[in-house]
Amino acid sequence: MRVLFLTRYGRQGASSRLRTLQFLPLFAHEGIACHVLPFFEDRQLQLRYESGHHSLPNLARSYWQRIQVLSQRRAFDLVWIEKEALPFLPASFEASLLRGVPYVLDFDDAIFHNYDIHSSLWVRALLGSRTDQLMARARLVIAGNEYLASRARAAGAGWVEIVPTVVDLDRYTVERPSVSSDKNIRIVWIGSPTTVMYLQMLKKPLSALSKWFDFKLRVIGGGDFYIPRVDVEIVPWTETTEVEAIRKCQIGVMPLLDTPWEQGKCGYKLIQYMGCGLPVAASPIGANRTIVRVGENGYLPNTNSEWHDVLEMLLTDASLREQLGNAGRDRVEKEYCIQAVGLRLVELIRGAAGR
Repeated sequence: MRVLFLTRYGRQGASSRLRTLQFLPLFAHEGIACHVLPFFEDRQLQLRYESGHHSLPNLARSYWQRIQVLSQRRAFDLVWIEKEALPFLPASFEASLLRGVPYVLDFDDAIFHNYDIHSSLWVRALLGSRTDQLMARARLVIAGNEYLASRARAAGAGWVEIVPTVVDLDRYTVERPSVSSDKNIRIVWIGSPTTVMYLQMLKKPLSALSKWFDFKLRVIGGGDFYIPRVDVEIVPWTETTEVEAIRKCQIGVMPLLDTPWEQGKCGYKLIQYMGCGLPVAASPIGANRTIVRVGENGYLPNTNSEWHDVLEMLLTDASLREQLGNAGRDRVEKEYCIQAVGLRLVELIRGAAGR
């Protein structure tokens, strides 16, 4: 069985690494021959972070490579598409290049909002229903949360499944410290330079807490970041060091704005924190409400005062941190890891290909 995987990024892009690439060894073991073509190579993504935009020559090359490989689609039993194959082109053109072969669409972001609520009237008019048209034609739509799945069903997709974004337990091992061993407390956030803006939401509560508590804010992968009076620890992201960088912390946070785009977020940061045995605090947006069970593995603060109170409670109570962290790790082992969902994904691929 041959499957063409059209990912958004290479391994540096979190969505592609986690939604597709980390499953490839399992797929191969189960007899699925995988051919992978990212739209943006790692170097292109790095240049995007550095310059703030993609270069036109790089974009042209990405589109040309996609069109070329899709012209050979009949050599495969199935095409797996992360988000979309040809962004910002008419759905009819992309659909014509997919004709004659079943395809799966996998979403972990509300990319349809790139079109239907775009600032340009022309984009909304010409491409507003682009993603819905492709969903309706897909053999299978896999969504990372209910918000995305609901959109697919409303678009007319005949087969929709929810598969969360997960970690690999072979990487996310836990070294559970004794309650008394926490001396240098770290609050951790992990992400990219394009999402570090969310941390500004914690500016007031963290600044206030820094007057009374000795803690560090560890920012992994976000680049330069500053909050007055807060001891911010900047840590570069690498795939080989991210787990250890999280594991050395005591509290994981995921603030989010409440907009349609954020409703499509799949809460992977929380899964990472919980996989390392950390208690979590997250805005009550999208999948966060499903992942966080209040008082069991974390909390869902919304206002500045709620964030202040939750973080103060976690900073002062080591036993509570351990209790919540243990519960979070247990839930990851049952629901949010490759070991729990990998074979289900294999069966979905076989079913979509008619095997």
